[in-house]
Amino acid sequence: MVSSQGSAVSRRVENQRATGNQTAARISNVVRLRAFAAFIILRAAPVLRDGAAPVLRVDGGGSANNLLMQMQADQLQVPVERSRVTETTALGAAFLAGLGTGVWSSLDEIAATWRLDRRFEPEARDDAGHARWHRAVERSKGWAREPAGGLAGTGG
Repeated sequence: MVSSQGSAVSRRVENQRATGNQTAARISNVVRLRAFAAFIILRAAPVLRDGAAPVLRVDGGGSANNLLMQMQADQLQVPVERSRVTETTALGAAFLAGLGTGVWSSLDEIAATWRLDRRFEPEARDDAGHARWHRAVERSKGWAREPAGGLAGTGG
Protein backbone atom coordinates (compact mmCIF):
# COMPACT_ATOMS: atom_id res chain seq x y z
CA MET A 1 0.00 0.00 0.00
CA VAL A 2 1.39 3.40 -0.92
CA SER A 3 0.20 6.49 0.90
CA SER A 4 1.22 10.12 1.07
CA GLN A 5 -0.01 10.05 4.68
CA GLY A 6 2.85 7.72 5.67
CA SER A 7 2.96 4.62 7.77
CA ALA A 8 2.24 3.86 11.39
CA VAL A 9 5.97 4.41 11.95
CA SER A 10 5.73 7.99 10.63
CA ARG A 11 2.66 8.71 12.72
CA ARG A 12 4.50 7.46 15.82
CA VAL A 13 7.43 9.82 15.13
CA GLU A 14 5.05 12.75 14.64
CA ASN A 15 3.28 11.85 17.91
CA GLN A 16 6.61 11.79 19.75
CA ARG A 17 7.44 15.25 18.39
CA ALA A 18 3.98 16.60 19.28
CA THR A 19 4.16 15.29 22.86
CA GLY A 20 7.58 16.84 23.43
CA ASN A 21 9.61 13.63 23.36
CA GLN A 22 12.36 15.24 21.27
CA THR A 23 15.01 12.60 22.03
CA ALA A 24 12.80 9.76 20.80
CA ALA A 25 11.78 11.79 17.76
CA ARG A 26 15.42 12.50 16.89
CA ILE A 27 16.39 8.85 17.23
CA SER A 28 13.42 7.83 15.09
CA ASN A 29 14.40 10.41 12.49
CA VAL A 30 17.94 9.02 12.28
CA VAL A 31 16.48 5.57 11.68
CA ARG A 32 14.15 7.01 9.04
CA LEU A 33 17.11 8.62 7.27
CA ARG A 34 18.94 5.29 7.20
CA ALA A 35 15.87 3.54 5.81
CA PHE A 36 15.41 6.18 3.10
CA ALA A 37 19.08 5.92 2.10
CA ALA A 38 18.79 2.12 1.87
CA PHE A 39 15.61 2.53 -0.19
CA ILE A 40 17.47 4.61 -2.78
CA ILE A 41 20.17 1.95 -3.10
CA LEU A 42 17.91 -1.11 -2.99
CA ARG A 43 15.29 0.15 -5.42
CA ALA A 44 18.06 0.31 -8.04
CA ALA A 45 18.42 -3.49 -7.83
CA PRO A 46 16.59 -4.93 -10.86
CA VAL A 47 14.81 -7.63 -8.85
CA LEU A 48 13.35 -4.99 -6.49
CA ARG A 49 12.84 -2.28 -9.10
CA ASP A 50 10.80 -4.63 -11.28
CA GLY A 51 8.71 -5.85 -8.33
CA ALA A 52 9.96 -9.42 -8.73
CA ALA A 53 11.43 -9.80 -5.24
CA PRO A 54 9.03 -11.76 -3.07
CA VAL A 55 11.03 -10.92 0.07
CA LEU A 56 14.16 -9.13 1.24
CA ARG A 57 16.32 -11.12 3.67
CA VAL A 58 18.47 -9.05 5.99
CA ASP A 59 21.36 -9.52 8.37
CA GLY A 60 24.03 -7.36 9.97
CA GLY A 61 23.91 -5.00 12.91
CA GLY A 62 21.19 -2.75 11.50
CA SER A 63 18.83 -5.68 11.14
CA ALA A 64 18.45 -5.82 14.94
CA ASN A 65 16.53 -2.53 14.76
CA ASN A 66 12.83 -3.34 14.39
CA LEU A 67 11.93 0.24 13.40
CA LEU A 68 14.50 0.21 10.59
CA MET A 69 13.32 -3.18 9.31
CA GLN A 70 9.66 -2.08 9.30
CA MET A 71 10.54 1.12 7.48
CA GLN A 72 12.48 -0.82 4.85
CA ALA A 73 9.50 -3.13 4.33
CA ASP A 74 7.23 -0.07 4.03
CA GLN A 75 9.45 1.82 1.60
CA LEU A 76 10.27 -1.17 -0.63
CA GLN A 77 6.76 -2.64 -0.38
CA VAL A 78 8.16 -6.14 0.08
CA PRO A 79 8.29 -8.25 3.25
CA VAL A 80 11.60 -8.10 5.11
CA GLU A 81 12.81 -11.26 6.82
CA ARG A 82 15.46 -11.13 9.52
CA SER A 83 17.62 -14.16 10.15
CA ARG A 84 18.08 -15.57 13.63
CA VAL A 85 21.80 -15.05 13.00
CA THR A 86 22.31 -11.37 12.27
CA GLU A 87 26.12 -11.23 12.16
CA THR A 88 26.90 -13.40 9.16
CA THR A 89 30.35 -12.33 7.94
CA ALA A 90 32.19 -14.98 9.97
CA LEU A 91 29.40 -17.47 9.31
CA GLY A 92 29.82 -16.99 5.56
CA ALA A 93 33.54 -17.66 5.83
CA ALA A 94 32.81 -20.78 7.86
CA PHE A 95 30.25 -21.96 5.31
CA LEU A 96 32.77 -21.54 2.48
CA ALA A 97 35.45 -23.40 4.44
CA GLY A 98 32.97 -26.15 5.25
CA LEU A 99 31.92 -26.38 1.61
CA GLY A 100 35.57 -26.67 0.56
CA THR A 101 36.30 -29.40 3.11
CA GLY A 102 33.15 -31.42 2.54
CA VAL A 103 31.22 -30.49 5.70
CA TRP A 104 28.44 -29.30 3.36
CA SER A 105 27.95 -30.82 -0.05
CA SER A 106 26.19 -27.91 -1.78
CA LEU A 107 25.05 -24.31 -1.52
CA ASP A 108 21.49 -25.61 -1.22
CA GLU A 109 22.47 -27.53 1.92
CA ILE A 110 23.96 -24.34 3.39
CA ALA A 111 20.89 -22.30 2.41
CA ALA A 112 18.71 -24.81 4.26
CA THR A 113 20.36 -23.79 7.55
CA TRP A 114 18.79 -20.30 7.37
CA ARG A 115 16.19 -19.68 10.09
CA LEU A 116 13.65 -16.87 10.38
CA ASP A 117 13.71 -14.63 13.43
CA ARG A 118 11.01 -12.16 12.37
CA ARG A 119 9.12 -11.11 9.25
CA PHE A 120 8.12 -7.45 8.70
CA GLU A 121 5.11 -7.02 6.42
CA PRO A 122 4.90 -3.80 4.38
CA GLU A 123 2.49 -1.11 5.50
CA ALA A 124 1.94 2.28 3.86
CA ARG A 125 4.99 3.75 2.15
CA ASP A 126 6.00 7.18 3.49
CA ASP A 127 6.28 9.07 0.19
CA ALA A 128 5.96 12.46 1.91
CA GLY A 129 8.73 11.61 4.38
CA HIS A 130 10.94 10.39 1.56
CA ALA A 131 10.36 13.62 -0.37
CA ARG A 132 11.32 15.66 2.73
CA TRP A 133 14.47 13.56 3.14
CA HIS A 134 15.39 14.04 -0.50
CA ARG A 135 14.95 17.83 -0.22
CA ALA A 136 17.11 17.87 2.93
CA VAL A 137 19.86 15.93 1.15
CA GLU A 138 19.77 18.39 -1.75
CA ARG A 139 19.95 21.39 0.61
CA SER A 140 22.87 19.90 2.57
CA LYS A 141 25.10 19.45 -0.48
CA GLY A 142 26.47 23.00 -0.17
CA TRP A 143 27.29 22.84 3.55
CA ALA A 144 30.82 21.45 3.25
CA ARG A 145 32.15 23.38 0.27
CA GLU A 146 35.91 23.66 0.18
CA PRO A 147 37.07 27.25 0.80
CA ALA A 148 39.71 28.72 -1.50
CA GLY A 149 43.14 27.40 -0.56
CA GLY A 150 42.14 24.87 2.09
CA LEU A 151 39.94 22.03 3.25
CA ALA A 152 36.49 22.61 4.66
CA GLY A 153 36.57 22.88 8.45
CA THR A 154 40.37 23.23 8.75
CA GLY A 155 40.53 27.00 8.85
CA GLY A 156 42.54 27.38 5.70
